[in-house]
Amino acid sequence: MKWARLVNKTVCILCGFVFLHAEAQDRLVVVEWNVENLFDTRHDTLKNDYEFLPDGSYRWSRSRYWRKLNRVGQTIAACGEQTSTMPHLIGICEVENDTVLFDLTKRSLLRKARYEYVMTSSPDQRGIDVALLYSPFAFQLMESRSIRIEPLPDMRPTRDILYVKGRLLNDDSLHVFVVHAPSRSGGERATRKNRIHVAECLMSVVDSIRNDSPAAKIVIMGDFNDYTSSPSLAYLCGNGFVDVSAGAHGNNGAQGTYRYRGEWGSLDHILLSESLVSQRDSCFVLDTPFLLQEDEKYGGVKPRRNYLGPRYLNGYSDHLPLVLHLRVRRE
Repeated sequence: MKWARLVNKTVCILCGFVFLHAEAQDRLVVVEWNVENLFDTRHDTLKNDYEFLPDGSYRWSRSRYWRKLNRVGQTIAACGEQTSTMPHLIGICEVENDTVLFDLTKRSLLRKARYEYVMTSSPDQRGIDVALLYSPFAFQLMESRSIRIEPLPDMRPTRDILYVKGRLLNDDSLHVFVVHAPSRSGGERATRKNRIHVAECLMSVVDSIRNDSPAAKIVIMGDFNDYTSSPSLAYLCGNGFVDVSAGAHGNNGAQGTYRYRGEWGSLDHILLSESLVSQRDSCFVLDTPFLLQEDEKYGGVKPRRNYLGPRYLNGYSDHLPLVLHLRVRRE
C-alpha cells in the first residue's frame, strides 16, 4: 500500500509538472544520476549480463524490472519538486540498452513527462551505457554522438562518452557530455591512469568545440569514479571547468552521492565551463527520505540501494542524484 501511494503521488506530480516546461524557462533543471544496474530481463548477445536474467544469480524478474523503472521515474519527478517543474536534462549512468530507455520514457509512470532520449552503445563487457533524457519542450536536439575510448594496454573496454548538442528556448546552444569513467576495481592507484585517459579523450573533443566557439557553454556530468581532488577531476578543472557539485549535500543527512563504510563522498559530478558558471543558481544532492535507509552499522543514513551483491534489497540505487539549477538568460 505504501508503494501504491508513492506511485499515485508521483503520477499526480507528473500531471501537474508536465505542462510547465515552456513556462519555467528562466531556469534549467539538470540532473545526474547513476541508477545502479538498470538492466532488462533478456540476454544481450555478446554481453555479460547473465546475472540480470530471471535465472541468473540476481533473479532479475519482470516484476523487479518494472518496479525499478517506476522508482527511477519517481525519483526523477522528485528532482523537480523544488521548482515545480520536471527536470529538463537528465544524465543517467548504468543503463543497459534502448529497450530500457524506451520502457522508462514511454511505458513507465514517467511517460506523461514525454521525455526523449539519446544513448551510447559501448563495448563495455557488462553492456552498461550512459544516456541523456531531455524535454523537447526545453531542449531542441541538434546533434548527438558517442565518443569511443580506445583502451590503454591492460585496460578493459569501457563506456563511450555521450556528446549532445542542443538549443535552449532563448536560442543559446548547449553542449552536454555524459561520462561513466572506469571503476576502481583492482585498486585506485592501479586504475588511476584509465580515468585520466578518459578525461584526456573528453578534453580533446572539448578543445575542438572551443576552437570553433571559444565561449561555448558546456556541461560535463556523470559518474567519474573519482573525487573532486582526484587527478582526473583536477585535470578537467585545470582546463577551464568548474566542479559546481563539489561540496553538494542534501537536506536529510546526505553529505555526498555515495556512502562507503560509513563515509560520504561523491563519485558523481557536474562540471560547467567557465562561460556558464555565472548562470549557476544551486547544486544539491537529492536525499528525499524514500531514497534513504538507516545505516545500522555506522549510524546515520545511506542510499537505499537495490542490491547488495546478489541480495535483493528492493530499493532504488546505491547513488543519490545530483540536481543543478541554471538560470537561463533571455535576450
